[in-house]
Amino acid sequence: MGMVQSVSSSLPVVDTKGSKTPAHIQLKLKKQQLQDERLSIIDRDNRLLASKLAAIVGSQGLVDHRNHYHLRSLNADKRREELMLVSRQNQAIHQRITARQSEYRRQLWLDDWERVEHRRDDISRYPRGLAEKQRSRMKVKFAAVDSSEHSTSCSNTDTDGTNRET
Repeated sequence: MGMVQSVSSSLPVVDTKGSKTPAHIQLKLKKQQLQDERLSIIDRDNRLLASKLAAIVGSQGLVDHRNHYHLRSLNADKRREELMLVSRQNQAIHQRITARQSEYRRQLWLDDWERVEHRRDDISRYPRGLAEKQRSRMKVKFAAVDSSEHSTSCSNTDTDGTNRET
């Protein structure tokens, strides 16, 4: 029995425990960081919800239907660039047009129009300026008649042109 007892009380010479796990693998810092970020997001959301609930409680039952966000087009920059391009092209066209001399000879048109008016007056039965001259003379004549006949009335004149005093 002595041998059995010495074998059972003997210590092993080979270490079979395995190697010790390093601290950076045991702690798992990245997992801890992600969990902390998740918790901070949850805390922030909880604070927002609590403030919204407080606003609802203090709002006396009114519904808040206002959206406080601005509509923003996704292609606004591209549209703005295209607008600037078109406006630059329009300015260039405008400058080219204004810098160019006219090819129309206006004086020839005016001379031709004067000839046409002269021919029309020669051909027509009543020349163009004559009617206006007659109208101006008639206005003067009527004005003179009106001032001289202030004392007489229209009922005093007869149809054949003779005046009868009543």
